[in-house]
Amino acid sequence: MVAPTPNLSSNDAKVLSALFDPESSPSASVKIVPQPPQSLPHIPDSLLPTLQAAERSAILPLNTQKPSLDDANAAISALNDLIEQHPTYASAYANRAQAMRLRIEDEDRMFENDNGDTTEALLADLSRAIELASPASPQDPLSPIQARLLATAHTHRGYLLLKAAKAAGEATLQSGPKEVRGRDKDSLEEMASREFFLGGRYGDKTAKEMAVRTNPYAKMCGAIVKQAMREEIGDAPRIDVGGGVGA
Repeated sequence: MVAPTPNLSSNDAKVLSALFDPESSPSASVKIVPQPPQSLPHIPDSLLPTLQAAERSAILPLNTQKPSLDDANAAISALNDLIEQHPTYASAYANRAQAMRLRIEDEDRMFENDNGDTTEALLADLSRAIELASPASPQDPLSPIQARLLATAHTHRGYLLLKAAKAAGEATLQSGPKEVRGRDKDSLEEMASREFFLGGRYGDKTAKEMAVRTNPYAKMCGAIVKQAMREEIGDAPRIDVGGGVGA
């Protein structure tokens, strides 16, 4: 018996095509120009090395096996100064977000009220980094540093949104930044999947894997396959390991 062909909307067809055929997804259109140049939007190429040196100096306190809260605060203070002087330097926002995460002692409580201000600032910094580093058009070529920055920022946001989904549990998230407050687990996982997809689009391999694992269509397809396998196994004739002949 031939199974009936499902009627998919054009949008569903595109989503499933992108899910199971990576070459058809927008990731195939990302172009990274070879080094040099190393450039970022809104920053003159001649100024970039100076900003990178200042940034490396700012995050130097974090280059230890287990940075302390004082180390994190020192890095944040230096990055604050850098951002104040050069507010369009995207990388400083991404690194400040990394430093701010160190202020949260227990990441399982990241979205509770006592961490609300830190988490909101963290997500805002990542969004600002993405806004500043994104190309004017998705088809525009990227420099290697630009692609790495976008991959890191989107993947970091995906990780945080996945944490928010875990915190929501079987209800809706009652605390945390406005961006996530009031959303349920499925909605937050879908948001995380989108961020992971974009992280993968810009070159992060782990983000690509996480995008599929958290994608609602992938999970739906996985559930359908598991159910079909259970039914197939249930309908299959049982084999008597002992032979059963002449019993």
